[in-house]
Amino acid sequence: MSNIPLVDLKAQYRSVRGEIDEAIRETLESAAFIMGSRVSDFERAFADFCGARFGIATSSGTTALHMALIGAGIGAGDEVITPSHTFIATAEAICHCGATPVFIDVDPETMCLDPEQIEPAITPRTKAIVPVHIWGQLADMGAICEVAQRHGLRVIEDAAQAHGAELNGRRAGTLGDFGCFSFFPGKNLGACGDGGMVTTDDEGQAHRLRLLVNHGRHTKYEHEMIGYNYRLDALQGAILSVKLRHLEEWTQARRRLARRYSERLADVDGISAPVERRGHVYHLYVIQCDDRDALARALSEEGIASGIHYPIPLHLQPCFSHLPSAGRGRFPVTERVVDRILSLPIYPEMTDEQQDRVVRVIREHLAR
Repeated sequence: MSNIPLVDLKAQYRSVRGEIDEAIRETLESAAFIMGSRVSDFERAFADFCGARFGIATSSGTTALHMALIGAGIGAGDEVITPSHTFIATAEAICHCGATPVFIDVDPETMCLDPEQIEPAITPRTKAIVPVHIWGQLADMGAICEVAQRHGLRVIEDAAQAHGAELNGRRAGTLGDFGCFSFFPGKNLGACGDGGMVTTDDEGQAHRLRLLVNHGRHTKYEHEMIGYNYRLDALQGAILSVKLRHLEEWTQARRRLARRYSERLADVDGISAPVERRGHVYHLYVIQCDDRDALARALSEEGIASGIHYPIPLHLQPCFSHLPSAGRGRFPVTERVVDRILSLPIYPEMTDEQQDRVVRVIREHLAR
């Protein structure tokens, strides 16, 4: 009996091997590896997919966040509100600007930033909010943007896990001033390496960020500003262009599998299935379980991978212990939930038989 991974990148490659291999071959034969049409074509295609006017490709999701924060004018002495429950890259990018992340708690059902927690955290130094569309579900952007508008704050979406998440005809990456995506291999749209994207409808900002990611240059040796080497390489642009053509199909497969999980786990005591409120694309299928660690061990013993995203919230990370918003007991929802969450295997190529095996092991373990 074969193991069941958390995500099966080998199966994904096999499903599009011919297209991927051809795109790589054409790129290698062109010998155009930095910038060029394969990157610009992908930028346009992904911006169109999101419904944004512009897309600026970057070397990672982290550098996309950094660029968007710079575009929003965030700098030394500023404060940026963001949830504690997220990967560290969200807060790292804020720190790279010289600003201070201000953590707040999350909604207990969606685990996205709780809009009601924003205003108590605002100070005269607050300049922006970075909501995170955690695990593939949109944060409550209507309420978040309403607070931001009242207080003159910029909104930068961390959409690293939410490619294609949609509500009322609008997709992640178009709901704030900037959207930031990651193309880390395991994402819903993943490269064969690292990559990222900033989306925006602001033409001036798009021009500026396009310069910044490529050493601030206007032409090869004319540098309009001090920039960064944050470029997406052409091979990744070619690969991502191929995969983007399949993303809608893959998203529907994820949603179907998520529904099957929820239906088959609905009557299991001790398990809480994820709540779908806003355009969930199920980058992860995350349950809550009273004895999470024991369940993870039981799955592992049967060759089934699971994960915890994320076990240590940012306000309890050693590197942020100096921050005013750090320290145990500050965010009860986050602290309670991180001890209960468990990510189950989900990927478009997962078979019903594989999923039924995961469910069987869960049910048998919890029936003991």
